Amino acid sequence: MTPARLDDAYRYCEDLVHDHDRDRWLADGLLPETKRRHALAVHAFSYEAARIRETIHEAMPGEIRLQWWVDAIEGEARGDVAGHPVAAALIDTIRRFSLRRSGFVNLLEARRFDLYDDAMPTLNDLEGYAGETASVLFLEIAQILCDGADPKAADAAGHAGVAYALTGLMRALPIHARRNQVYLPADLLKAAGIDPDDVRQGHKAEELAGVLEGLRSHVAGHLEKALAALTGTDARAKPAFLPLAFIPSYLKALAKRPPYGPVAEIGAWQKPLLLWRFGRRL
Repeated sequence: MTPARLDDAYRYCEDLVHDHDRDRWLADGLLPETKRRHALAVHAFSYEAARIRETIHEAMPGEIRLQWWVDAIEGEARGDVAGHPVAAALIDTIRRFSLRRSGFVNLLEARRFDLYDDAMPTLNDLEGYAGETASVLFLEIAQILCDGADPKAADAAGHAGVAYALTGLMRALPIHARRNQVYLPADLLKAAGIDPDDVRQGHKAEELAGVLEGLRSHVAGHLEKALAALTGTDARAKPAFLPLAFIPSYLKALAKRPPYGPVAEIGAWQKPLLLWRFGRRL
């Protein structure tokens, strides 16, 4: 691929993240200019994998699309890979920084859960899903910023991914429920007397509020552990964790919302200020 076409691919990634993942776009905007577009390529790939469920009516086309991505990352796809701007930018980023292809493949494998209507079985399963789909992003971007692996970043990334992903899933609960998706752990729901079908039908909101309160505390614990782990991390890697800036405000907003909506939000004017304050703490 020519440098001009590759530049176009990276610009496409930036536009995609700008339009569909504004929080990460804002955080990526504070990264060093030489690394910024590579972080955006990673986040654009994450968005592409996450949106597959929205574009299908049954699981099989989603399985085929996920396999296409696996083949592209592992170097087995042919023909149209270079023509897909996100794939082109991601593969270029992987090569430039010697990123682990297995991390991106594991993300795709975890996203197979999205294609079906099964409830998440346990809290441990949910944390594993968060690790594969969110922790990996923090870790790979930390590696991009450091021009190599920082072993101490792995612990921070593990906790950061769980905190970030669970916050996002709680915010998206009204949307997921309408799609028959239940990411809330079935073991926690059962303990509260809730069946996954109750969530799909928007029932037992009072009982569900208690489950969500417990999950918010769980997120706060992981956030605290992530921040503690960052104290020993390479200073160059720390900006990879800027998206964590939004979690406390989202948790407060979630506490004020009923379980089934509206989606908890933060004022757009607040977000740059939150990033600035959080960046100073790092």
